[in-house]
Amino acid sequence: MCTAATYLTKDFYFGRTLDYEDSYGEEVTVTPRGYPFRFRRAGALGRHYAMIGMAHVAEGYPLYYDAVNEKGLGMAGLNFVGNAAYGGEDPDRDNVAVFEFIPWILGRCACVGEARALLGRVNLTGEAFSAALPTAQLHWLLADREEAVVVECMADGLHVHDNPVGVLTNNPPFPQQLFNLNNYMGLSPRQPENCFSDRLDLSCYSRGMGGLGLPGDLSSQSRFVRAAFVRMNSRSGQSEGESVSQFFHILNSVDQQRGCCEVADGAWEYTIYTSCCNVDRGVYYYTTYDNHQVSAVDMHRENLDGAALIRYPLVMGEQIRYQN
Repeated sequence: MCTAATYLTKDFYFGRTLDYEDSYGEEVTVTPRGYPFRFRRAGALGRHYAMIGMAHVAEGYPLYYDAVNEKGLGMAGLNFVGNAAYGGEDPDRDNVAVFEFIPWILGRCACVGEARALLGRVNLTGEAFSAALPTAQLHWLLADREEAVVVECMADGLHVHDNPVGVLTNNPPFPQQLFNLNNYMGLSPRQPENCFSDRLDLSCYSRGMGGLGLPGDLSSQSRFVRAAFVRMNSRSGQSEGESVSQFFHILNSVDQQRGCCEVADGAWEYTIYTSCCNVDRGVYYYTTYDNHQVSAVDMHRENLDGAALIRYPLVMGEQIRYQN
């Protein structure tokens, strides 16, 4: 399962964790303006906004997990198993396969407002990329520096929900996740006060008891609460280093450690990578499970008017800096 978040200091940041039991060989991938997107049912897009993100490249096509474009719009797809539902082709709407959805939006839209207009006429189809890569059940976080929304395609249609917390995990559907925060309105970063009973002499017994009652398990509902609380109470400086560091700390609050979440016999979900993109500058930062040193790819150091994908394999092994 996964967690995505936004963060705003001087610049706007967008990123996610990918939590799964297996890697598909994902790479940081830059798609320049001239790469020819040929959508299965929605025609071709020869020129478009350039984008950078994490993708599995299959048959020369970038299957993006998350990406941001050069105009400042970010999008990430997260598992939504059991609730996602896609239909067949609708001749009266723009038919877009799930695996095409991120580039279809980011290639055309400079902001969430423009994306809303496209979403009003889209029909997401369940057409698979290939027999080896079946359709994923997903929902999406879509955000710019001004607003964030969640896109969910369910049996009763496509929904676009305003997202005031700038966080998304997995199940249940987003309105239920947001409503669940009512159960945690008493959380505070400050030392707690005795509200239990005035007949009991209860007191703080140590420093550092802020956030008392914050859920700590790995379920998507608990991760949503934890990431939302940390993100909405985060404080950092305005510099790039401080902002990037704080963003990774936000998502590190929902890290999954291999061995703690068994999803099949002998298979454990873990945080394969964590990303943080400075959307304003087009710099994609990431760490991997076995490499905590931050690596970065700057899309603006590439030829964004080209036509070929630019791919960077992930730095996987731990990078340890000796000081003696």
